[in-house]
Amino acid sequence: MDGQSLVLGIDVGTSSVKAVLLDTGSGHVVCSQSQDTHAGVQCDWGLQGKEQNVSRIIQALNNCLAALPRENLKRVSRIGISGQMHGVVFWKANQGCHWINSGDLRIFEPREASHLVTWEDGRCTTEFLSSLPQPHSHLCVATGFGCATIFWYLQNRQDFLQCYDAAGTIQDYVVSMLCGLERPKMSVQNAASWGYFNTRTKTWNVDLLEASGFPIVLLPDIEDSGCIAGKLSCEWCGISQGTEVGVALGDFQCSVYSSASESTDAVLNVSTSAQLTFSMPEGFQPEDVPRSGEAVAYFPYFNNRYLAVAASLNGGNVVASFVAMLSQWISDLGLNIPDSEIYAQAIKAALSQSETCLTVCPTLFGERHTPNSHASVSNIAATDLSLGHVTRALCRGIIENLHAMLPSHRLQEYGVKRIIGSGSALARNEVLRQEVEKVFPFPLVYGNDVDSALGAALVMIKQR
Repeated sequence: MDGQSLVLGIDVGTSSVKAVLLDTGSGHVVCSQSQDTHAGVQCDWGLQGKEQNVSRIIQALNNCLAALPRENLKRVSRIGISGQMHGVVFWKANQGCHWINSGDLRIFEPREASHLVTWEDGRCTTEFLSSLPQPHSHLCVATGFGCATIFWYLQNRQDFLQCYDAAGTIQDYVVSMLCGLERPKMSVQNAASWGYFNTRTKTWNVDLLEASGFPIVLLPDIEDSGCIAGKLSCEWCGISQGTEVGVALGDFQCSVYSSASESTDAVLNVSTSAQLTFSMPEGFQPEDVPRSGEAVAYFPYFNNRYLAVAASLNGGNVVASFVAMLSQWISDLGLNIPDSEIYAQAIKAALSQSETCLTVCPTLFGERHTPNSHASVSNIAATDLSLGHVTRALCRGIIENLHAMLPSHRLQEYGVKRIIGSGSALARNEVLRQEVEKVFPFPLVYGNDVDSALGAALVMIKQR
């Protein structure tokens, strides 16, 4: 391995940044680092708004790289970057950052950049979305999507948009700053996640958007996923100036790329949210128009293929909300128990209660295909009110909700042979794993965890 080049993979996630270094010869991970961003900020638009401080994200990114061995960073020949999809950050072209010396490192800091409006943002109500033009795309537009958020600013804060002339996802911003791009470049994967993008022609719905007064100048230029966006304009944390940087990719696609070793694999990921996905056959093309109420969407993958995706907004975040509710009740009773202990005891109680008649519909955060859905509890009996019953029913509901979106028979129709189980919530929650094994009649493989940073690096190796 000595003397061989390395590829750096980066994932700019919702709550943390991760970096991995891969040996280009063996494909093995040499080292990795992660940093929490703590980037959430108070939003002017109440509980519906979800924004993050871009300076904190970039600080975490710089810290993450600074923690990697300097001698390894000097061997980096390519950089692959993925990140949280759908969201949007605005900046001034050629003024979005400045490069500074921090100790003996060269890093960049945001300058003329807005907050990041994340994929979790809920300011675009159902009524607002219904007022927007119908996209010329097979994908619907939902709240948290970049183009929907821009339309919202156009109608509610037009003065805000006039301050900027460039926009992209947070990972597009990072690539633009690293390469000093005059105009941002966006992969087909990220463009599809913004809405108003036709994946067949790989073009924005420019005529439709322009007719609606949409600021077309904010739409990035499009590149195929896996292409090189540019080269490092400065030395960065010891990585040489001129190092190739790939166009930013979707964290979801990169996570699947890192874990599905066979075309017949489906990947089930339960972290903050939950996704079940598999690769569609070569040559598959989705319909030209979105199907209202359809739970499965088709997102661009690599080499002109698509992923069939059931993407639920309800996963580990529902369990976290349940624990927070219990914590508040306990506090109201004048007691103080750490959330970690409440979680541990709830899982322990559920493990001792293998069955329950209690039914929990877990759609606390709605779903993109049914945004007005709510959570509910039914089949309540006096015998099913213990902590074990409720926790078991909640975990079962999360998995059954995902199965309702993408049933087993549909997986079988497309030749799926096994399911790769992954994600932080699934890894730490044995009750969730038990319920997966009850609901899905496939061999389940754990331990091959999804890793978007790893996937981004692997893509760059494959493109060599």
